[in-house]
Amino acid sequence: MDIPIGELARRTGVKVPTIRYYEQIGLLPATPRTEGRQRRYGRDAEKRLAFIRHARDLSFDIEDIRQLLALSETPQRSCHEADSIAIRHLAWTEERIRQLESLRDELRRMVDECGHGRICECRIVEVIGDHDLCAHEGH
Repeated sequence: MDIPIGELARRTGVKVPTIRYYEQIGLLPATPRTEGRQRRYGRDAEKRLAFIRHARDLSFDIEDIRQLLALSETPQRSCHEADSIAIRHLAWTEERIRQLESLRDELRRMVDECGHGRICECRIVEVIGDHDLCAHEGH
C-alpha cells in the first residue's frame, strides 16, 4: 500500500492538516516523499493514525497518546503503564461528568426560574450577570 495523504485522510477520517500536525509533533513519523514531493503512506501509518484518532475520540491528550504509542511498540511489556494512563483518564472523565451534571442542573434551574417574559426580568440573564446567584459551585 502506498497512498497519498488525501487518501489516508479519507480512510481514517483525519483531516489533512491534522495529519501534517501529527507528523510535525512526532506522533506520526515523517513519511518519505516521491520525486514529485508527495507524501506517501503505508499500512503502518494508517494503523497508527487510526489508533491516534480513536484515542482522541476517547479524549486522551496528546502526551498520553504519545506514551501509549511508545508502549504499543513493545508488545511483550507489562500493561501497567497503560493501565495507569487509562485510570488517570477515567478519573478525569468522571470529574468532567460531575462538572457537566452540575452545569446541566444550573442551566435547568435558570430556565425553570425564567418567567419567559422580557429581558429586563429574565432570570437567565440575571444569573449569568451575577455569579453569586448561581446555585452550584464551580460556575
